[in-house]
Amino acid sequence: MTEPAPTDEAELEERLSLPTAGAIEVLRQRPGDLVVLGAGGKMGPTLARMARRALDARYRVIAVSRFHTPGLRERLEAAGVETRTADLLDRPTVARLPDAANLIFMAGQKFRTQDAPHVTWAMNAVVPIYAAERYARTPTVVFSTGNVYPLTPVASGGPTEGHPVGPVGEYAASCLARERIFEHAAATLGTPVTIMRLNYAVDLRYGVLVDVARRVLAGEPVPLEMGYVNLIWQGDANARALQCLSLAASPAAVLNVTGPETIAVRDLARQFGDYFGRKPVFRGMEAPDALLSNAAKSVALFGPPSVTIATMVEWTGAWLRRGGPLWEKPTHFEEREGRF
Repeated sequence: MTEPAPTDEAELEERLSLPTAGAIEVLRQRPGDLVVLGAGGKMGPTLARMARRALDARYRVIAVSRFHTPGLRERLEAAGVETRTADLLDRPTVARLPDAANLIFMAGQKFRTQDAPHVTWAMNAVVPIYAAERYARTPTVVFSTGNVYPLTPVASGGPTEGHPVGPVGEYAASCLARERIFEHAAATLGTPVTIMRLNYAVDLRYGVLVDVARRVLAGEPVPLEMGYVNLIWQGDANARALQCLSLAASPAAVLNVTGPETIAVRDLARQFGDYFGRKPVFRGMEAPDALLSNAAKSVALFGPPSVTIATMVEWTGAWLRRGGPLWEKPTHFEEREGRF
């Protein structure tokens, strides 16, 4: 029986930060303070809270960000997460950050790349240099993206970790630069690194499911040009990120993290149409290729995600029907030219 949908943000964040047995075990085996760089984004706060809940109370979880979101620092501190305000583009500031036994690197920029590409390149290529210098001896999980892969035939099931990269657009290219910088640190400094290529984490306040559901609910056309996607519940993505610490190595390890299914956008729209009692409207047609990732390796390592696609769809529909808060941060999942 499906677990009831979260009814408010407090319950949602409780679910998104609930550590899995695997995450708890990895942090038990890797004692010491954990630093989360770039913790103020969409995933960082719940990942930091999950780490706090999973890590022995003797050790600190330190979230580092510019913390533009009002009240975020206070909420994290109330959950037992220490916070540091820092501009990660300032090298001396990064050099003064606290020591860590483990590092989760989440800093970066995707949206506004079309308007300010220099900022995206600075965040995605320069900040990693400073962080790799500061934490040269620290096991590090680097958040990356499936955007570093080219569009691949849908029937292929998506690229595995050994597939040649082929970034489309400046954002994707800058993310590959981030990867290469940490690979260089692993090769030359011996930094243990896992590069985690994530495709479409799902929260009820933003994400591909919210984007599709809102269009169906409003009677707006659902774009089909990027007709297939991979999705994973954000709580599962958080847990897998922490578990990736156990894989950190030199040379750097690479792992695709997403759900095991290739999901048709058209099918998602129809499911939301059934839920809301509205017939979805479509725009365009599915191309034979899409931005996908094959998550077989991470599923073999960590097991299947705990939250199914069907549950995520049901929860998203219930959240929108209830009028739950939204972040107004569309994913632009339909973008095929890499323009963000």
